Amino acid sequence: MKNNVLIVGAGGVAQVVAHKCAQNNDVLGDIHIASRTVEKCQAIVDSVREKGSLKQDGVLEAHALDALDVAATRALIERTGARIVINVGSAFVNMSVMSACLETGVAYLDTAIHEDPAKVCETPPWYANYEWKRRKECEDKGVTAVLGVGFDPGVVNAYAALANNDYFDRIDSIDIIDVNAGSHNRWFSTNFDPEINFREFTGQVWSWQDSKWTSNQMFEVRKVWDLPVVGESQTFMTGHDEIHSLSQNLKVPDVRFWMGFGERYITVFTVLKNLGLLSEQPVTTAEGLEVVPLKVVKAVLPDPASLAPHYTGNTCIGDLVKGEKDGKPREVFIYNICDHKACYEEVGSQAISYTAGVPPVAAAMLIADGTWDVHKMVNVEELPPQPFLGLLNRIGLPTRLREGDKDVALDF
Repeated sequence: MKNNVLIVGAGGVAQVVAHKCAQNNDVLGDIHIASRTVEKCQAIVDSVREKGSLKQDGVLEAHALDALDVAATRALIERTGARIVINVGSAFVNMSVMSACLETGVAYLDTAIHEDPAKVCETPPWYANYEWKRRKECEDKGVTAVLGVGFDPGVVNAYAALANNDYFDRIDSIDIIDVNAGSHNRWFSTNFDPEINFREFTGQVWSWQDSKWTSNQMFEVRKVWDLPVVGESQTFMTGHDEIHSLSQNLKVPDVRFWMGFGERYITVFTVLKNLGLLSEQPVTTAEGLEVVPLKVVKAVLPDPASLAPHYTGNTCIGDLVKGEKDGKPREVFIYNICDHKACYEEVGSQAISYTAGVPPVAAAMLIADGTWDVHKMVNVEELPPQPFLGLLNRIGLPTRLREGDKDVALDF
């Protein structure tokens, strides 16, 4: 049976997923792309064909789909013969797409925790609010569901598992560091969906410290890291998806997430928030029009996909892990460097999309060959990391390790 793939979503990440699926369609079979706007899907199809990304002749088709409609998603899965669904649509559709996969018995992959549009920064642990409630259903039906298999969450979870399995007897802390040191040459823009981007930072910052949930305000805790290639980088502690699974699955006392922000982003974000323009609650204008402020902000900002042609510089994302090995203190940084310009030349996308879009394709390939086809719901750190990281090495996201003065490429 062919391991046909259905990609849900048509943004910058979906473009990367489509190109990488096409480059590996000898393993992944027919490729179908679906979203509410079929023209966006067709543009991705055209991009794949223009770049000559298809490894071999095969099906590559665009479809219109409202992914909140479970029946419609189920029907499309059945019509396309998809065996693996890669959900890179809005985080608002996760549970609907998962329902369709459970009803059809096909594998489900996503790259972020489900969100309720009416709620911002819910009480942790976030996975337990939605996805983990369906663990038993997945296992009862033998459906493989791999949650959060982008880069962060996703690859950084695999880095944590690798550190836990191979480099430490005891881990005391994991600091996940995400720095984009690139430049898109726009006065202001977000690197992915503005609505999702801003929602991440408007609520409380939840971290896992001293084996308990700790709350801070956004931009309250700052730290400068000296990182490979990108150098000294200003970051702020923020909440993020992987904290909510790593803290529960690996039992590490301290798990924190640090994201790089420039002063301009902080200033714009602060002004928008203080003016109420990041609210997801509707307001009525003097003309009687009902609008959602956050959606208006999204509408006037550049489409993140439009940033790719002029993006330069690199991203650095990795895990700084501290603990003990053979009775001695140990500290390692496991990471990836990704070049914006190289990503654009290969698949027409910037590195933020590339780092998020390549990992779910690697995961799909491991499900197709049986390595990760576990017939239950899992987070990435619950799976063997070496096959995943080894495949990523080969298809575009190589892993490196820095320890003291040593900085080496890891081979798997």
